[in-house]
Amino acid sequence: MDLADFRTLYDFNAWANNRTLEACGALAPEQFLRNMGSSFGSVRDTLAHIYGAEFVWFERWHERNPGGLPQASDFPDLETVRQRLTEMDRNLIDFVASLTAQDLQRRVQFKTMAGLEVNQQLAPCLQHVVNHGSYHRGQVTTLLRQLGAKAVSTDLIYYYRERAAQPSA
Repeated sequence: MDLADFRTLYDFNAWANNRTLEACGALAPEQFLRNMGSSFGSVRDTLAHIYGAEFVWFERWHERNPGGLPQASDFPDLETVRQRLTEMDRNLIDFVASLTAQDLQRRVQFKTMAGLEVNQQLAPCLQHVVNHGSYHRGQVTTLLRQLGAKAVSTDLIYYYRERAAQPSA
């Protein structure tokens, strides 16, 4: 992958997160917080996990090692999740936009949440974050359907089609 590919992926990631958040707006506050027995329990908890993973990786790429993921309780409502995830997505887009081709090869050193020391190239880490978000947005889609809300597609092909339909500047 080259820089243009990564920039596209991070634009897609923000687009997909935003579409997911918009779909979650149909939920009543109780539904948003309801434990559905999913990997992270509720829609809120799953969205908080998406944010948390983006936050942790962003910190690692800046040579900071956060002690853990933010707690789901730090996100009392959808608006809080929306504000923090939108801000993080902007930070990620700006970070990726600042990279050079050589940066993709640089090594990132960090400790995993389990305490394992890792020294890994940046490029696969960048790919992982977008893939991770896609996986968990799929879980949110399932939870929305179980709660009787309309889910939206966040497939990459729909992002490409939507962008192709936009007039060129």
